[in-house]
Amino acid sequence: MFKLWISIKKDIRILLRDKVGISLMFVMPIILVVVVTSIQNSTFQLVNKNKLSIIICNTDTGKASKQLIEAIDKIGMFKVSQIAKENAKAISDDMHTTDALLGVVIPSNFSAEVNTKAKSASDKAMAAFSGQADSAATTVKKQPGSIDPLTLYYNPVLQESLRFSIQGAIQSALQLVQTRQTLRTLYYSSNEKELPKSLENEMLNSNTTINMLPTSKDGTRVTPNASQHNVPAWTIFAMFFVIMSLGGSVVREKVSGSFIRLKTLPTNYLVGLLSKQITYLGVTLLQAAVIFSMGIWLFPYLGLPALNLPSDLLALFVVTLVCGWCAVSYSICVGVFANTQEQANGFGAISIVILACIGGLMVPSFAMQGLAKTMANFSPMHWCLQAYYSLFLEGAKLKDVLNNIGSLFIITIIIQFVTYLGLKRKNLI
Repeated sequence: MFKLWISIKKDIRILLRDKVGISLMFVMPIILVVVVTSIQNSTFQLVNKNKLSIIICNTDTGKASKQLIEAIDKIGMFKVSQIAKENAKAISDDMHTTDALLGVVIPSNFSAEVNTKAKSASDKAMAAFSGQADSAATTVKKQPGSIDPLTLYYNPVLQESLRFSIQGAIQSALQLVQTRQTLRTLYYSSNEKELPKSLENEMLNSNTTINMLPTSKDGTRVTPNASQHNVPAWTIFAMFFVIMSLGGSVVREKVSGSFIRLKTLPTNYLVGLLSKQITYLGVTLLQAAVIFSMGIWLFPYLGLPALNLPSDLLALFVVTLVCGWCAVSYSICVGVFANTQEQANGFGAISIVILACIGGLMVPSFAMQGLAKTMANFSPMHWCLQAYYSLFLEGAKLKDVLNNIGSLFIITIIIQFVTYLGLKRKNLI
């Protein structure tokens, strides 16, 4: 134990002299987590809280187009503004001028065609009621076809999933206008008087409500926020970036002959490797503590959502410990095979970014397809992130993340074995 303690003190002193390595391990992840969380939180607010600005160019003069604009406004997800009909051709310029994300052009014959379609549907229904379906079908064929399509302009920054939601919302508003006009025409055809407003609202308004409640494995209903997504992800990135300090330290000791001198001393090489693992494992735990603390106490002062820790703190500690051990093992492995400090730093930085990409830190793994999704299973960051997400986003317990921990443990053992083979091959042990 004395030899191990002395070796740990030596590694701590070497670490404290590496000012650049310390800044990369702490300052860079802190900046990343603040910046990325701020950007993603703004995106969440744009989608979830702020209304999407939309300009409508109404080239129609009938009632149906006005009802359509009212229906779009009542959806609740749009901030509607109208422009003069003579600007229809320049709607793209108007969108840039007003910073609108969406633009809609209502065709000039919209109301007329809505009325025509409603009359056609009403005549067909009345003919069916009276047993004259064949003559009604002949009459319908002589009438104009479907309504001219609306033209929807959108800003390319809008994601495809959001565009589909917008299209569905506007389609619902359009369907409401057509259904209302069909009901009015049908009621007038059968009663020869206008449809009462109260009856119209009763027929069109649904009393069935949809309760949307988030659920999780621990039974809580806390909705995850941008901090819950980003803090664990960039904590993992920070852990693996200890390679910039640890990998270089291993290379320096190889070049200086420290591993060879250990053979002449009454000690074992395992003591040196174990001390490095313990020292830098402590660094990874400190990184997690610092970044998590920022998410809990600092983020609210920066206008960001506070980080909500999972209820199972033991599971959080175990996951952090295993993730840190894997990061340290990978760093030592790279240091053993690198011949120079430049090789260790260059390969280490590039490999960490690649592992982060295929592991889901940059692009969510659920969005990956084919080969990329298969490759994600070989990235230790993928299993780290899945374990953290289960704890932070789903309220999982320790038993729920054992599969992720087990996969990460197997990867770590493989890395340790490869490191041992590298040491034997280079006659360092």
